[in-house]
Amino acid sequence: MAEKLRQNLTETVPRGARAGARARARAAAGARPPLSPQDAVRLTALIRMKRLAIGLLLLMAVVFATSFALQETYPWLQYVRAAAEGGMVGAIADWFAVTALFRYPLGLRIPHTNIIAGRKDEIGASLGEFVETNFLSETVIRGKLESLGASRRLGAWLSEEEKARRLTDEVAVAGAGLLNLLSDDAIKDLIETVARENLLTPEWGPPIGRVGARLVESGQQHAAVDLLIERAEGWLLVHPEAFGRAVSQRLPGWLPGFVDKLVDDKAHREVLAFVANVRADAAHPLRLAIDRYLIELTEDLQHEPAMIERVEALKLELLDSARLREFASETWEAVKVSLAAALSDPSSGLRTGIRSSVMEVGGRLSTDPALGARIDRWLADSASYVVRRYRHEIAGVITETVGRWDAAETAEKIELQIGKDLQFIRINGTVVGALAGLVIFALAQAVVALL
Repeated sequence: MAEKLRQNLTETVPRGARAGARARARAAAGARPPLSPQDAVRLTALIRMKRLAIGLLLLMAVVFATSFALQETYPWLQYVRAAAEGGMVGAIADWFAVTALFRYPLGLRIPHTNIIAGRKDEIGASLGEFVETNFLSETVIRGKLESLGASRRLGAWLSEEEKARRLTDEVAVAGAGLLNLLSDDAIKDLIETVARENLLTPEWGPPIGRVGARLVESGQQHAAVDLLIERAEGWLLVHPEAFGRAVSQRLPGWLPGFVDKLVDDKAHREVLAFVANVRADAAHPLRLAIDRYLIELTEDLQHEPAMIERVEALKLELLDSARLREFASETWEAVKVSLAAALSDPSSGLRTGIRSSVMEVGGRLSTDPALGARIDRWLADSASYVVRRYRHEIAGVITETVGRWDAAETAEKIELQIGKDLQFIRINGTVVGALAGLVIFALAQAVVALL
């Protein structure tokens, strides 16, 4: 009897170990993905615990067989036999219970066995419902986010230069990838459309007139006039011959050459003196005349229909369709090249600015409680909205994922996670069964002795 029991258990109980070996063989053959390092460790521990449990069962079988054979000679071995018998019963019963969760015991299709594989879809649905009810709760999510202090932790993380540098590098990589994904023609069309809406559609005259009026009113034109006069004076000093030729060309041809020379010199000195006076006198009539002209021009740009139409005609001439398209193309090409170069250069001003901004934001989040509270509240509100609106869809991912798993693979996955702990049930069943068998036999013997 003991020999037969040992043979059956040797063939059936280590099925979990052989299943693990088969899983690894299938993974090696490409049927399933290889085990992760954590699952490999769990598999090793599971096999070790299964061997320990079957070892205790075999030990109980050996003790039972020995004590059963010798109990007539040594009556006290009856107690040992009873304990070993109870241990075997407990071990076999718990082995059956644990095995029934993951597969058919001894390959027999006994009702209510192979539970996980047989009810995989129901387990997935129940798991999804459990997660949705107990974890994807607006109260739970909001409470967890509020207790985390996410803004403070994020601020401390962003404040570190190395972390800010790493985030900047990731942003640069993402930005470079986005530039490559963007359609050049689409961006050029967008720039052209924006330019057409904001440059061609509005009238130019009135806005230019209003801006010009404010500039003239504040005296901003004086700096431009000073610059023009300074440049004119410099040119006259450096190019007297050119000025002289310009004057001589307007004199009658019959005048003698020395007269031309005298006129040129005289005109050059007079013009230089005039320019110097204009430059030195802030209230010079020429300056006042320029101011009056600019005031009249700004008024005409705002209210004179003829002037407005002239500006519109000039606008259409400057920004015809071909030129506007060329402008959009050149603008995008220049921006794209500049951005790509800046994103690829770790020392560029763009990346330095991003890194500085990230650290500044981190510092503010760490030191400004009011800002941190607003960020935390916004995160909690956003997460609550997502959970409230999409929690069923989120939980459905669990149900759908489990539903796509192979039944046998699902059983193996779950067994890897909890199988080691379940083997303690078998070990405890062996020990408890042995104690129960001993107590029951001792009580029976005591009752017989009393009768």
